[in-house]
Amino acid sequence: VQLQASGGGLVQPGGSLRLSCAASGNRLHINIAVMGWYRQAPGKQRELVAEIAPGGTANYAGSVKGRFTLDRDVAKATLYLQMNSLRVEDTAVYYCKVRSYETYWGQGTLVTVSS
Repeated sequence: VQLQASGGGLVQPGGSLRLSCAASGNRLHINIAVMGWYRQAPGKQRELVAEIAPGGTANYAGSVKGRFTLDRDVAKATLYLQMNSLRVEDTAVYYCKVRSYETYWGQGTLVTVSS
């Protein structure tokens, strides 16, 4: 399974961005996978942002709950993360992760929230 993440960039506090993670490869692995986004800020450990199970149940970190929304397009094998009301502390490299029989990581996309 290969993951292509995109959508990062520079945004002002209070702004919005939408990240995309397009999965390709073994469709069985993709369809049964838990898909999610993690992030790693400078000097900090990588942390879970949000993840969604094949059935659609989503889990969000407390710091993003109510601001970020996951959307999984099964037909396109793509995971989206809509990020609203962005804060300076959301600045990080965001990584897409797919977990099925194995675990796969995307290459990361940088989100910078700054005025």
